[in-house]
Amino acid sequence: MVQNMTLVEKVNVTSGTGWSQDLCVGNTAPANGVGFPALCLQDGPLGLRFMDHSTAFPAGITVGATWNKDLMYRRGRAHGLEAKLKGINVLLAPAMGPLGRMPAGGRNWEGFGPDPVLQAAAASEVIKGIQDSGVIATAKHLVANEQEHFRQSFEWGLPNAISSNLDDRTLHELYLWPFAESVRAGVASVMCSYNLLNNSYACGNSKLMNGILKDELGFQGFVQSDWLAQRSGVASALAGLDMTMPGDGLIWQDGESLFGPRLTEAVLNGSLPMDRLNDMVTRVVAAWYQLKQDNQTQWPPPPPEGEGGPNFSSFTDKKIGLIHPGSDDTTEAEVNKFIDVQGKGKDAHGRLARQIASEGTVLVKNEGRILPLSKTGSSKKSNTGAKYRVAVFGEDAGPGRGPNVCPDRSCNQGTLGSGWGSGAVEFLYLTTPLEALQSTFDSDSVEITPLLSNNIPVKAPTSLLHDQDLCIVFVNSDSGEGFESWDGVRGDRNDLFLQKGGEQLVQKVARGCGKGKSDTIVVVHAVGAVVLERWIDLPGVKAVLLANLPGQESGNALAEVLFGTVDASGRLPYTVGKSLSDYGPGGQILYYPNGVVPQQEFTERLYVDYRRFDKYNITPRYEFGFGLSYTTFEFSSLTLTEKKVKSALPAPRLDAQVTPTTYPTDLPDPSTALFPPNFRKLKRRVYPYISSISDIKHGKYPYPDGYDQVQPPSPAGGGEGGNPDLYTSHLTVSVNLKNTGSRRGKQVVQVYVSFPGGVVDASTGDKIDFPVRQLRGFEKIELEAGKSQNVELEITRKDLSYWSRGLGNWVMPTEGNFTVSVGASSRDLPLSAQW
Repeated sequence: MVQNMTLVEKVNVTSGTGWSQDLCVGNTAPANGVGFPALCLQDGPLGLRFMDHSTAFPAGITVGATWNKDLMYRRGRAHGLEAKLKGINVLLAPAMGPLGRMPAGGRNWEGFGPDPVLQAAAASEVIKGIQDSGVIATAKHLVANEQEHFRQSFEWGLPNAISSNLDDRTLHELYLWPFAESVRAGVASVMCSYNLLNNSYACGNSKLMNGILKDELGFQGFVQSDWLAQRSGVASALAGLDMTMPGDGLIWQDGESLFGPRLTEAVLNGSLPMDRLNDMVTRVVAAWYQLKQDNQTQWPPPPPEGEGGPNFSSFTDKKIGLIHPGSDDTTEAEVNKFIDVQGKGKDAHGRLARQIASEGTVLVKNEGRILPLSKTGSSKKSNTGAKYRVAVFGEDAGPGRGPNVCPDRSCNQGTLGSGWGSGAVEFLYLTTPLEALQSTFDSDSVEITPLLSNNIPVKAPTSLLHDQDLCIVFVNSDSGEGFESWDGVRGDRNDLFLQKGGEQLVQKVARGCGKGKSDTIVVVHAVGAVVLERWIDLPGVKAVLLANLPGQESGNALAEVLFGTVDASGRLPYTVGKSLSDYGPGGQILYYPNGVVPQQEFTERLYVDYRRFDKYNITPRYEFGFGLSYTTFEFSSLTLTEKKVKSALPAPRLDAQVTPTTYPTDLPDPSTALFPPNFRKLKRRVYPYISSISDIKHGKYPYPDGYDQVQPPSPAGGGEGGNPDLYTSHLTVSVNLKNTGSRRGKQVVQVYVSFPGGVVDASTGDKIDFPVRQLRGFEKIELEAGKSQNVELEITRKDLSYWSRGLGNWVMPTEGNFTVSVGASSRDLPLSAQW
């Protein structure tokens, strides 16, 4: 197919048409001569952005909190099916960058948590689910885009984005780990990020895209830019960028693409080798074939040949609308067909969303086993007589002005179901906690008094607090993408405290509920870790649930946990510290620029989240992996079975088994790239055509030194995800898990590895420092009361290796003992064994 494309068709495949030029957030133009269609690319990781009749799933951080691989896969599968039914070819999900280095990072909630293994497991399952539905998944954002402040050129008044500066080992062992697993899972697209990496833009960084992603990690798909993350033309193409999005150049909607006609010119004048353009196009077309999107039964062609293509518009809610809304074209058509893609009956995606939200709710405090609640109230005698009285406090318990009142959910009002930005979606509905409590409590036995405000009026009747048997307080903390701000929060949070006076509300309710004698339950909806210290130890606060960002089924899912319909089985995908300073210098947002090109030094290296807490012996409020259940579990009988002996290096990389496809590289006559006669050009639309042959001037392009030299392949490569031997199992970990409680429940078996001490890298003489322990595997197990199950997990060579900067490879220590610890959290590890 590619060898039969004309030059302008090849450029069409690699260039976006411009923001809002077509119906999706990203669009390419077709190669009609060979039957390759225009592609529709659409946000995002939580659901389908700008969409009708689709599901607002729980956010990534909530999915991470489930620690449930099956739910991760099923969420991806449902997400992909919805995208396919809407005519979306490329889904811009999942997010695994930011990893979550800084707990106040604005977009941490889109990913699955700051541990690379948890993040990688969730990302790979979601990718498998999306692509099993026939839709191209996108692993984003590559790489180290860890804060919103200064993430993008000009967005913050500076000409350059922030540079994330980190060493090779940190890059490999933390930030690249989820991308490696995504490639191993077969992801067909990767999105490069806005920021600079070691002072080279990620979307123009050859070491990152060519050297690491495509060679070392064996990525076979295409690299697309984040929207306007491309900052050069030929240089970025040479560096490994395959597709520019949305197609505009350095400024939104300017129509001046860095690819488009400039890519055509670059090929014709000899600046960009034709074989590189062929490679770019082949990667896109190969992804399309890999996902079987050439099957016209499943993917019918767009009009007039068929009824396929996107059946929605990102830029109007009306049935009839502009087909090229960002241009001067006034042509209208039926752009929104309002197809319901949410599934039906037992396959309704709302049911899946509810399960994810409930399993992603983490119970961190439950004094006196106040939870689960009884639907009829309590066996305790009511303070006021006939009915058990429950008061519900907080704006977060109610609907506010509706879930979609602010563009891209860019305000914190009403109950919090999502962060804001391109990762957010339109809520078809959002069940509130108050609704769910009112429908679950027995109204004959329980009287509910709501105050959907964070301010208790001074003149409020004393009965509002003093006459209650139980008080439930709802509070939250929000953040989002840096192109929007709310109440002084410019993407990244300003601190880790509750917002909108939530701290004071909890304190007042906890001290006054039932005149200080009744119990208070606190529910926190948040984009990540929240500092709880101002109120967590108040005597009246008996139970606390961290419900993360639950999506459309918020209230229903919470009620299932509060009333014990399901076990409390969520586990923290991050550490809850006692202060922001606990997370160290590397955990702080750079709020003010420290140069024309802001510099952020990742000097903490591997010591992010629980790794830092462990290294410096800092006591968290609640540790990574922690969560309470309504039943109890016992771990026993840990055994390690050696599968392969220790050896320092993985097996040598094999020579290439397949010769890459090559095509003719002859340059066409420049006249074939001219605009066709009488062609109508739309304003601000990106075309592949050139205006004049005189624009083609041959010269000597300043290729980087060594560009024409054959580079030795990475010894860490050789397969998708890296050297296949990295994923060979060396140990089988076996442990018995027993439910010792009185009801069915779920427990997460967590496996951590501690490396030997005194390791010295033979290639550099460096003494290698290791975290105290690192998560290397997990499984979520459901057991009936009294039942037990033997659980086995595999530990691979990569799990037991560190990245050697001297060798450019993974090295397994062969002297000393590894310690394998198993338990319920990073600090509750009752069993350990050595190897």
